[in-house]
Amino acid sequence: MSFYLAIKEVWRNKGRFLLIASVVALITTLVLFIAALAEGLAAANREYIEKLNGELLVFQEGTQLSTTASRIGRGSIAELRRVEGIEAVGQVGFSTLKLVPPDGGEDINVSFIGVEPGMPGEPTVYDGQQLMRSSSNNVIVDEGVVARLGVKVGDAIRLKVTQGTQEEFYDLTVAGLTDRRQYFFQPAVFAPILTWDKIRPGGGAGNPSADLVSNIAVVKLNDPAQLGTMKTTIEQNVKDVEVADRQRAWEAIPGYAAQQSTLTTQQFFTFFIGVLVVGGFFQIQTLQKVAQIGMLKAIGLSNWTVGWTAIIQIVTVNAIGVAIGAVGTLALTANFPVTVPILLTGTAALTTVLALLAIGPLGGIVSVFVLLRIEPLRALGMAQ
Repeated sequence: MSFYLAIKEVWRNKGRFLLIASVVALITTLVLFIAALAEGLAAANREYIEKLNGELLVFQEGTQLSTTASRIGRGSIAELRRVEGIEAVGQVGFSTLKLVPPDGGEDINVSFIGVEPGMPGEPTVYDGQQLMRSSSNNVIVDEGVVARLGVKVGDAIRLKVTQGTQEEFYDLTVAGLTDRRQYFFQPAVFAPILTWDKIRPGGGAGNPSADLVSNIAVVKLNDPAQLGTMKTTIEQNVKDVEVADRQRAWEAIPGYAAQQSTLTTQQFFTFFIGVLVVGGFFQIQTLQKVAQIGMLKAIGLSNWTVGWTAIIQIVTVNAIGVAIGAVGTLALTANFPVTVPILLTGTAALTTVLALLAIGPLGGIVSVFVLLRIEPLRALGMAQ
C-alpha cells in the first residue's frame, strides 16, 4: 500500500516532482564535479610521488620537505646505501622545462625529472624499454605527454631550456611510455640523472667535475613493514637529512593541504544546501496535503503506512535526481580536454553518490514527523 500511494502521487504530479528531481540532479552534478576537481588537482600534484617504487623519501634537513629547496649530494647517497635494511637508493632531481611541439604549436610546460636507471624513482614502462645508462639521451614520457603530442616509442622530442640568458634546445629519443606521473600539475619527462643534470637550468654541463646533486633520494627497504623504525635509523646514521613516507611528502607540497581543504568545504556546504532544498520541498508538500492525510487516517490508514509512503516518495524522487545528475556528470567529464585536471575515480564517485542518496531521507525526515503527528479530526476541521 505504501509503495502504491507513493508512486501514484508522484505519477499524478509529474511536473512538481520532476522539478525537485531536476534540482537534486543539479546538486549532484555540482558535488560530483567538485569531487572530480579535487581528485584531479590532487593527482596532478602528487601522482609521481604517490606511485614511487620506494617507501621513503630523503630530503635535506631544514627544507620542510620541499623538493625544490632540498639538495642531496653523492656523499649522502653513499651514506644511505651503507645503512642496514636499505635495499636500494635512487637519486631524483626535479626541474621545469618546455616541450616544443613538432607542429609548431605553443610550448608545453613539463616536469623534467632525473632518475637513476634501475633504481627507485624510475617509473615502470608499459611500452618500450627502461632507461639503460645514466648519461644516455633516451627518456621515458608519461601519458600526459602522449595525450598532448601523440608521441610513441622511438620518436624524438625537443626540450627548450633557458641557460643563463640563452635558450637552448635538446633533442631526446622516447625509449618508453609510462602511465600518468604528473608533478606540479605538469606531465612528466624522465631522463637519466646525468642527462638531467646536463640539461636542467643551471645544471652541471659547464663543470663536469662538480658533485652530482639531486633534490631528493628515494629509498626502497628490505622490509617495508619497518617503515617507522627505518625512518629513525636513517636520520640517526645520515647527517643533515629528513625522512618522510610518500603520503607525508605529497601532503607537504606547497598549497596541497589548503587546496584540498577548500574543495572539501565546498562539498560539505553543497551537501548541506541539498538537504535544505529537499527538506523544504517535502515540507511544503506536507503542508499542502494535511487534509488528505487526515482523511486517509480517518478511514483507517495507519501512521506506519503514512510514514513509509512519505519515505518511499522521498527516496524515489531523490534517487531519480541523483541518477540523472550522475549520468550527466560522467558525460560532462568525459569530454573535458586533457589539460583540465578532472579525475572522477570509481571510489570517489561511489562515495559521493551514496552520500547524495542520503540527502533525501535526511532532508525529508522533518516532513515525515509532521505527517505522523497529523490528527484526523483537526485536519478535517481545517479542511472545512
